[in-house]
Amino acid sequence: MYTDQRVHKVCSFLHENGYNVLLVGRLLKNSKPINDRKYEIKRFKIVFTQGALFYAFFNLRLFIFLLFQKYDVLLSNDLDTLLGNYCANQLKGKRRLVYDTHELFTEVPELTSRPRVRKVWLKIEEWIFPKVKTVYTVNKSIASIYEKKYNKEVKVVRNVSPLWKPKAIKTKKELGLPENQNIIILQGAGINVDRGAEEAVMAMKDIENTLFLIVGSGDVIPDLKKQVLQEKLSAKVRFIGRVPYDEMMNYTYHADLGLSLDKDTNSNYKYSLPNKIFDYLHTTTPIISSNLIELKRVIERHNVGRIIKSHEPSVIAKTINEVLDNKILLNELKENCKKAANLENWEHESSVLAEIYLQDN
Repeated sequence: MYTDQRVHKVCSFLHENGYNVLLVGRLLKNSKPINDRKYEIKRFKIVFTQGALFYAFFNLRLFIFLLFQKYDVLLSNDLDTLLGNYCANQLKGKRRLVYDTHELFTEVPELTSRPRVRKVWLKIEEWIFPKVKTVYTVNKSIASIYEKKYNKEVKVVRNVSPLWKPKAIKTKKELGLPENQNIIILQGAGINVDRGAEEAVMAMKDIENTLFLIVGSGDVIPDLKKQVLQEKLSAKVRFIGRVPYDEMMNYTYHADLGLSLDKDTNSNYKYSLPNKIFDYLHTTTPIISSNLIELKRVIERHNVGRIIKSHEPSVIAKTINEVLDNKILLNELKENCKKAANLENWEHESSVLAEIYLQDN
């Protein structure tokens, strides 16, 4: 909730266009206060923090809460909130329910590795999805899969970054970054299994005069820290952790290259288009990417980076070195990022939201 920029962007769009917005989420022990939003926020304390009991109790709590609220539109972000929204909406007289599916939820590794749990989520999706009038998702590939499966229109609102207009940019010195080294970055709140982080760390063995920043959080971070120690790469790899968006973008601004190395190990990753891609564009940071259809589409359209041929650490290192060692190419890619940012931005993308929420339905 705190770091989900897509949710924040949609809520802000609705607020700016006359909606009274209430964002409902969960409150954890380590949840940070949210005081910088123009819309209202409600966070539930749930005894269970993960697993089936958490999702069951959260949706039950959400359902009960919504029964006593007045609303014109319910927006469900992802499948794990859809059940509570749908049931409350049915009971209160079928006001408008909109579903924003951020990914192929039932194809994430956390579910494909647990068939019984996945089956439950599939049943929920198959029951409710066809009944929701308005659905949108993050890219054309995922929209096509849902359209084919459920025989209904699915709109596309990509997770594009807003034009980055910082009031001030911290210097490398203020961020504790070296002045005389190249910097590459991997950012995000989902640095998990099969996203290429382990191979990127190993690639640093063959990359000189370069600092690798890992900014964000995810399941593999503890293992990555152990890997860095075991491989004696502490001088080359630095973990920043999860930070507010503007602070993260300061690090990204000073990076020479940004990494997005998701693997084609499941349908969800295969068709992913991480918002970090657009963050990189908006800070004029060229991209080193895996060969995934949606990533390749953006990178080749604007010539803003290079695609790796495999996830072998030596191949990743070779691709990175070829760009870093060619300053003419690096500067050309940076200029192309700047041009692409004027096209690939939330200000343009949100026109689809206007069609969904601001026209009579």
